Amino acid sequence: MQFGIGLPISTPAALLDWARRAEAGPFDSLGLLDRLVWDNPEPLIALSVLAGATERVRLQTEVLIAPLREPSLLAKQAATLDVMSGGRLVLGLGVGGREDDHIASGTDLRTRGRRLDEQLEIMRRLWAGAPFGERCGPIGPAPLRPEGPEILFGGFQPAAIDRVGRWGGGFLAAAAPSWAGGLFDTARASWNAHGRTGSPRIVAQVNVALGSPELIEDARTSMGGYYEFSGRADHMLAGMLTTPDQIRTAIKQFDDLGADEMMFYCYGRDADQVERLAEIVG
Repeated sequence: MQFGIGLPISTPAALLDWARRAEAGPFDSLGLLDRLVWDNPEPLIALSVLAGATERVRLQTEVLIAPLREPSLLAKQAATLDVMSGGRLVLGLGVGGREDDHIASGTDLRTRGRRLDEQLEIMRRLWAGAPFGERCGPIGPAPLRPEGPEILFGGFQPAAIDRVGRWGGGFLAAAAPSWAGGLFDTARASWNAHGRTGSPRIVAQVNVALGSPELIEDARTSMGGYYEFSGRADHMLAGMLTTPDQIRTAIKQFDDLGADEMMFYCYGRDADQVERLAEIVG
């Protein structure tokens, strides 16, 4: 199983340090969350900066709320980062659930799932080199593969997970091991039902904080604020892993479920957590 670092969103200026430390350690990916009405860095711009500071690690959006964005521009942005990073972009996509994000972007919360499917059809056509339409030509640059960057889909409902098979992407599960297995099975079933060869890449996401009580409290405050809108902040905080033994247990559980990668999301701002996690997984 591979491992990645989910970058803290509260201190954008510090992310270069986090990225360089992860690049030097046993990590394979850098991940960034997405919101519009929040003080997080915009993921594609931030990962573009981090691409220039790294050479090896994947650059993953986890997940980019695609319905907030215009599809032809998103296709161009993703293809640009894909080419300039040497194919390291992984485009994790989801629909989001915050009404204020959609108010700010002028999009309709109620139709976000249908909009994502329409966006995927447009982006795949553009990445393959087709013109935008009868009165508008192709939109480059061309990504390294005709089908575009690798895509992951986040979600919990069967209709959302079925995009894994329909569009040929991997699955990102922000779920505890106790119920992630069923989600993994649904993603694999979608893959097989749509006649895909091989298997989807399965990425598990866990929230961690390793360090002093002050660091853990900092992480809890940041994470609690981020998830306050959901009404489930306390539940999310209860699942935060704060000891090496908890993290080792989760690694074994996800490995037994067949996860291909495990992303450690850090809400605490101390970058020394990268080395602490490296000691556990190294």
